Amino acid sequence: MGESAGEKKECQLVIFRIGDEEFGVDINQVREIVRVVEITRMPKAPAFIEGVVNLRGQIVSVIDLAKRLDIPSSPRDDNTRIIVIEIERNTVGMVVDSVSEVLRLSMRDIADVPALIETEVPEHYIRGVGKLEDRLLVLLDLDKVLTYEEIKNIERHVEAMNKNKEEKKDKEGKQ
Repeated sequence: MGESAGEKKECQLVIFRIGDEEFGVDINQVREIVRVVEITRMPKAPAFIEGVVNLRGQIVSVIDLAKRLDIPSSPRDDNTRIIVIEIERNTVGMVVDSVSEVLRLSMRDIADVPALIETEVPEHYIRGVGKLEDRLLVLLDLDKVLTYEEIKNIERHVEAMNKNKEEKKDKEGKQ
């Protein structure tokens, strides 16, 4: 019984931790992983949106993934990271407690979400559960972590901030 050319035998995941839980996201959606830098707050944004950061000239919105998933996280420290991902052709940063590794997981080791899984994460954010010898990884469906409307709302905030920044530069240049 051979697999068709379209079927993947394994996936590569970025593994990270929030509180006591380990998560995995498809490495193909991860652009980079950076240390936490100063985050500029966005006025009138939902509570789970931390604000924006400037990554090499690009303004990127940042969400607190623990708040979004409504799960407890650890206090921020030297291990805290921002995972920069692509969702719906938009770049978004996700604050996580730590990033531990990149690993390959066979597709046969990924199960659908069992009813009895011990996780506080709402089921609709979960793509599956990765089973390792002594660990379970909650595999997030990044396309469901933010809704289309939320992404558009974030885009509008970022565009407004960019516009304000440009207007300030113009005013300073004319003085």
